[in-house]
Amino acid sequence: MPPPGVCQDIIEARQKKDGYGSITNPKSVFKQDFQNLKKSFVIKGLRYIDDNFPPDSGSIGEGILSPSDLARVVWLRPAKIASNPSFILDGFSRFDFGQGLLGNCWFLASIGALTFRDNVFKQVVPLDQTFDKDYCGLFHFRFWRFGKWMDVVIDDKLPTIDGKLIFVHAKDENEFWPALLEKAYAKVCGSYTDMTAGTPSEAMMDFTGGVHMCVDLSEPPPDLWELMCRAGQSSTLMGCGTSQGETSANTVLPNGLVQGHAYTVTGVKQIMSQETPVRLVRLWNPWGKGEWEGAWSDRSSLWKTVSSQDREICHSVADDGEFWMTLEDFCKFYTDLDICGLSPDFLDGNSVCQWRTSMTEGRWVAGTTAGGCMNNRDSFWTNPQYRIQVSGELSEYSGQKNLLVSLMQKPDKRNRRLVQSLHIGFSVFEVTEQYKTQRGKFPASFFSTNAPAAQTKIYVNAREVIEFLTLKPAEYLIVPSTFKANETASFILTIHSRAETICYENSNNQTHEPVEKVKQDKNVEEDKNKKQFFRQHSDKYEEVDAELLQRLFNEKILKGDLKSGGFSTDACRSMVALMDTSITGKLNSEEFVRLWDKVVKYRDIFFLIDVSKTGTLSLNELRNALLASGMKVSDDMLNLMALRYGASSGHMALENFISLVLRLDCMNKIFKKLSDGKALTLQQSEWMYVSMYT
Repeated sequence: MPPPGVCQDIIEARQKKDGYGSITNPKSVFKQDFQNLKKSFVIKGLRYIDDNFPPDSGSIGEGILSPSDLARVVWLRPAKIASNPSFILDGFSRFDFGQGLLGNCWFLASIGALTFRDNVFKQVVPLDQTFDKDYCGLFHFRFWRFGKWMDVVIDDKLPTIDGKLIFVHAKDENEFWPALLEKAYAKVCGSYTDMTAGTPSEAMMDFTGGVHMCVDLSEPPPDLWELMCRAGQSSTLMGCGTSQGETSANTVLPNGLVQGHAYTVTGVKQIMSQETPVRLVRLWNPWGKGEWEGAWSDRSSLWKTVSSQDREICHSVADDGEFWMTLEDFCKFYTDLDICGLSPDFLDGNSVCQWRTSMTEGRWVAGTTAGGCMNNRDSFWTNPQYRIQVSGELSEYSGQKNLLVSLMQKPDKRNRRLVQSLHIGFSVFEVTEQYKTQRGKFPASFFSTNAPAAQTKIYVNAREVIEFLTLKPAEYLIVPSTFKANETASFILTIHSRAETICYENSNNQTHEPVEKVKQDKNVEEDKNKKQFFRQHSDKYEEVDAELLQRLFNEKILKGDLKSGGFSTDACRSMVALMDTSITGKLNSEEFVRLWDKVVKYRDIFFLIDVSKTGTLSLNELRNALLASGMKVSDDMLNLMALRYGASSGHMALENFISLVLRLDCMNKIFKKLSDGKALTLQQSEWMYVSMYT
């Protein structure tokens, strides 16, 4: 049985701090450790079969093969497909492979780009894999997935019909790295079907784990050519796409280009044509055939106007899917350009400037931290907030782009095709003088009086949104959000900056707008009455157990206040355990009165904050109720409380609020008593002792 999610989150946070999930220490998907598995199967002399991505119809998925073809599929190891199988033959190239029946040109275009960067290729495709020494039918590949590098193990059984590979296949039937790489990525996506339709940027980011920049070619920046040249000289991958036609079909246009299709940018070069400089972009069709037939295509007469040296370097007449076109035609016929690199240094031409990167993860939770876009004036402030300091002197500010901000939403399902991307975006606000000393989340009043210094142009239902910004040196607040309020999702916020930029999540150390606190004056007479009440209703030993406590609260003390059926027996057992100083399973007079005082205090806070008088707290009101109780919590903690104690309707009943605050107060006190103020060390027996009876 796996550990609970909150425990797993702590484990992963600690592991990440220690470098786990980095390219040098990737996380094993499904805890399948490649080295241990290989050693075990080699010793046993067995061939590996992957139980987590088995060679069956489920791994292919539905919709790409007809039922009759699916029934004909046979999963074969390479030795049954080719006479002399090899992992890699004579190096690796974009011309090594062709697309199969799967509509994943976006993935193959990304592999084409990957083959240009030896260092990146070797990160993704470990080259020390063969069909010879220590072969056991086991291979592995590495992908960056939403903040972590993952090591993906597969067996080498591949789907075939009549002995032929049905998906990606190498031009040389003995070479198998393309088919095995595709299988590993299909495992990550959930199935082969889950790889249908996408954009090159998705796979290119998964190959690099670095910086992604998207250029809208309908409005290209003035320095597009310089940017592409720098990218071409760096360890970057470049891909692009054509616009979709009237149907989803990949229609081939009269000019040779394919509608709704992904291409790889394989080169850029400026040449002289009759003493006129011409900027050319080289592209590759992952089909391995089908090319542009316009100016500077393979058979264009314009090649006769360049020097023999340029013609020898650039010109090739072969239907291999690769061709040249001018930068102007590139912008005219393609919709966007994606550039993905290991580092952001290609972003500007300053060789001295070293860009810095910071990454943080967060979550929108309906009712607590999912405030929606700025149209939602009352709840926008509840979104996660991140403070950043853009360094430098104002006198050095030149108006150049100095911040690339990426917001990526993380999937909540294994199968890629089932993921429903929300419309996401972010706003950036300069921290005004009035709020310089603000600690914790900025209140609604800040956003009602301050306009964004920058923001995403539109909210997009994509995996990632990116903005390249110009921000003067100052302190800023970044607020990522979904377009609609109350939509739950996890995200990664990445900031690439010219200078060192400190970024931190802003919900800790809360100082909110004033919230009225309920004061309880000590009343001696009232205490006497409570003790008298206790003596009247307690057992013969003058104690109260959970069942009796339940009746007293539900039928007498809080009668008429509880709208959701009252406290359960389990909730009362929990209250007894929290207040039971003598560890008897019952409450004596002092403990009972102390609990009564707390319950009444929290009841009064509940009704004070419940301004709508619904008898429940919205999860937004919960934050203020906790503050009125004298407790400050981070967004992460508030989200957990909403999940644990809130109803599916997004509201919290009085009973649940009282249970929550009692437990929060008790756990805080336990930590303070047993810790040094920063960390807590317990032996196993002590941990079990505390956790099982609080």
